Amino acid sequence: MVRESRRIKADTPAGHNDPLSYAVAARDQSTIQMVEQAVRHKQVMLAYQAIVPAGDQSRPAFYEGLIRVLDETGRIIPAKDFIGAIEETETGRIIDCLALEKGIRALSMHPDLRLAINMSARSIGYPRWMRVLKRGLAKDPTVAERLILEITERSAMTVPELVVSFMNELQAKGISFALDDFGSGYTSFRYLRDFYFDILKIDGEFIRGICENSDNQILTAALASIAEQFDMVTVAECVEQPHDAAFLTAMGIDCLQGYYFGAPTVRPPWLSPSEQQITA
Repeated sequence: MVRESRRIKADTPAGHNDPLSYAVAARDQSTIQMVEQAVRHKQVMLAYQAIVPAGDQSRPAFYEGLIRVLDETGRIIPAKDFIGAIEETETGRIIDCLALEKGIRALSMHPDLRLAINMSARSIGYPRWMRVLKRGLAKDPTVAERLILEITERSAMTVPELVVSFMNELQAKGISFALDDFGSGYTSFRYLRDFYFDILKIDGEFIRGICENSDNQILTAALASIAEQFDMVTVAECVEQPHDAAFLTAMGIDCLQGYYFGAPTVRPPWLSPSEQQITA
């Protein structure tokens, strides 16, 4: 048994002391290579999901543009399947640039559109990302007031002081900010006070099945109360059932997002079917 254990360790690359760590590292490396290949071949796109006002769910308040890549078989791969592996890499920064570029292009083409684009706090000091933004705003000044930048709670907490100054600079240009996945991490309420986010998105962990979960009802009410205190619009993520939507509306949540109102789609939902065929 000892001999077998030593053999396994001998076969494991340096820096990974057990087979599980090696398997995770190998999977992440494969994911990174898949995304790098998609970037090289320009197989990157946005999928759009509606965020609707709780009081009038017939028309979206804005859309979220979610990054997608195509793998070598042509499958559309959602961000949740690769973002963890690439977030701290150069490829993660490039993906943020491409998402912003595509989002600004959509905003320029559709003057009535309001769109949220995700970014990592790690991209704040990335020169290419800022060049994309400045170039887009120079071409169409109306883009700023219709662009929302989403930063996850966990990402914002990595460099809170940098996020604060970054937000102040861009909010002066008319850009709005959303704190994504609120409640999933370990927010410092001191920084929440300093951030001045415009929108607070409550993590889906607290929203799914909220109508029947008293614990999540209490937690969501507390998170919504924090948002109200800091004058932030609330968005409930992962709304999947009509009774949950009704409960959240009665609770006073401002906007709702989730499969109940439509899955993310790479065909812009604000276009007619014929226009979607043209863009496909």
